[in-house]
Amino acid sequence: MKPRSLKTSILSTTALHSGFLRVNRYAIEVELHGGGSRIVNWEVMERGNAVAVLGFDPVRDEVVLVNELRPGLLAAGDYPFTDNLVAGGIGEGENPLDAAVREMQEETGLTLRDPKIIHPGAYVSSGGTSEKIVIVLGLIDAGKAGGVHGNPNESEDILTIVLPAEEFIRRVRAGEVTDLKTLVAGYWLAEHHSGLRERQ
Repeated sequence: MKPRSLKTSILSTTALHSGFLRVNRYAIEVELHGGGSRIVNWEVMERGNAVAVLGFDPVRDEVVLVNELRPGLLAAGDYPFTDNLVAGGIGEGENPLDAAVREMQEETGLTLRDPKIIHPGAYVSSGGTSEKIVIVLGLIDAGKAGGVHGNPNESEDILTIVLPAEEFIRRVRAGEVTDLKTLVAGYWLAEHHSGLRERQ
């Protein structure tokens, strides 16, 4: 059964924190599925939108990932260094493809060629944040990959990781990848891998 369209309206916004992350409390009047309405208070983290980049070398059949501290994992009690997609915020007035090229250069030192959007933007966790991540595929020369990179103004310390595409896909399917954007890109690559290789 298709749900009916429900009405919502924001009654007030209260700023709770403003820094790298902004947190606002919203008072929302929301229509209920069973009829009537109620007012709810909801805290939402806002930091703008982001781009994640699947860097693929079709000649060497390799992907480039990055390894850096992920504080959310540490707070959750997990080991905080994981291999993830290159990613970062989309600047004001910047389009996702330009952001993808910039982030690949900043985080790996590599040039991203022929970038294309493979997902126009999915919410990270829509119950708690307004952030959406666009996923971009681009070509890179993995033979030039290596070393530690990052934007020093953002305290980044990022190790470049090169994996055979099949190993990346295996890790995704085995549940070894716990970062959602990286997981989505890995499943996309699993579906399209042979076609990407055939076009070379």
